[in-house]
Amino acid sequence: MLEVEVLGLRPRRAGLPKAAEVRRLSLLAASAAGVRDGHLAIEFVDPERIAQLNARVRGKPAATDVLSFPIDGRQPLHGDVACELGDVVICPQHTRDVREAIVHGVLHLVGFDHETDDGEMLRLQRQLLASEDA
Repeated sequence: MLEVEVLGLRPRRAGLPKAAEVRRLSLLAASAAGVRDGHLAIEFVDPERIAQLNARVRGKPAATDVLSFPIDGRQPLHGDVACELGDVVICPQHTRDVREAIVHGVLHLVGFDHETDDGEMLRLQRQLLASEDA
């Protein structure tokens, strides 16, 4: 089973999904890539925190919408032991669509990269979100 930990979610903030919705969207994105076991975390942060992370990791000292931190080289293990897939960090203040940011970040965790895949990741992202809206 895929375990999704949700951090920093303030349910009273307008426009943010509830934790159950964050988990559901995460499972949807991971399942589309065939990943059904493991652990990931989705954390909601303020603009200052995501700017710090973006500067440290990507050399861009500005806030962004979503960052993914996959743990490379780990595969789900046999049995009940799940592997750590990584973390997705989202800044709601810099995100037009939080649902899209969740799906986008999780797709990165499970191996997609829109900068190198000829549009495959972004097509899948659109398909997943469209299926949710139908």
